[in-house]
Amino acid sequence: MKLTPLKIVLVAATAGALGVVVGMFATGPGPLLGSEFGQRVLNDALTASTAVPEGVEVARRGEPLPAIRVQGLDDPSFDLPGDFAGRPLLVNVWASWCGPCIKEMPELDRYARAQGEAGVQVLGLALDDRQAVREFLQRVPVDYPQAIDAPGPADAGVQLGNPKGVLPYSILVSADGRLLKQKIGPFEHGEIDAWARP
Repeated sequence: MKLTPLKIVLVAATAGALGVVVGMFATGPGPLLGSEFGQRVLNDALTASTAVPEGVEVARRGEPLPAIRVQGLDDPSFDLPGDFAGRPLLVNVWASWCGPCIKEMPELDRYARAQGEAGVQVLGLALDDRQAVREFLQRVPVDYPQAIDAPGPADAGVQLGNPKGVLPYSILVSADGRLLKQKIGPFEHGEIDAWARP
């Protein structure tokens, strides 16, 4: 078999791609998922590979958030984005059984407390059982409002742009209701401050 320059380039590119995949399995995605570009690529890939039930509107980056009503954990329901209009909103989708979700909650609480009355609003959205969420929040209290929805193929997390249901999942919504950013995976300590700048 004669090796042409094209074959050499193809073999090298294939070996390089395989090395990246093996490296991600061995050591994790590293800085790729931490970048805005990596998050866009990951979210686009997950969205493209998932069938959403007919009639379910899914949020798309740069576009207005579809009108979504979620039940408050203790309060009446919330209308997204309407009830939060006028200030940016960070929505964090989580569950009480999700280890990475639990790990990031103190960081979300720190960030929410630092925002005060004029900063970015924070809303937790648990895809979980109401009683399990209440029990969890008694052990790990947070100072930002919580909503709840039953997990499923058309749950609020799907409508917010996460059709695969990967948790934790966060979005940043502009003061005028457009989806600005999406993040799959937990926030590391101190990461939210830079990420949530509208």
